[in-house]
Amino acid sequence: MIDSGENLRESANGGAEDETYLLRLFVIGASPNSIRAVSNVKALCEKHLKNRYTLEIVDVYQQPEIAEKEEIIALPLLVREKPSPTKRLIGDMSNEAKVLKGLGIQ
Repeated sequence: MIDSGENLRESANGGAEDETYLLRLFVIGASPNSIRAVSNVKALCEKHLKNRYTLEIVDVYQQPEIAEKEEIIALPLLVREKPSPTKRLIGDMSNEAKVLKGLGIQ
């Protein structure tokens, strides 16, 4: 559940030869879609980016100023900040193949 009101960070630092991914997942409270998105993104990261990612989960219900600043219009939203260029995906992230392709993960 996401109810702390704070940004949650999970870091896994990998080797220097691997590119590290910085991902931000914007959700709204503990809605079913938000819970599914968090679970799906965490599983995907552990499976495909183990030791090479930082995942920040932002609950825009508790931090609406972030949604406004980031110009978020749909949730859940996954943003790949690094590596460049920035990419955005909307939905519960249940289609692993589409999420991997959208994020440029091989």
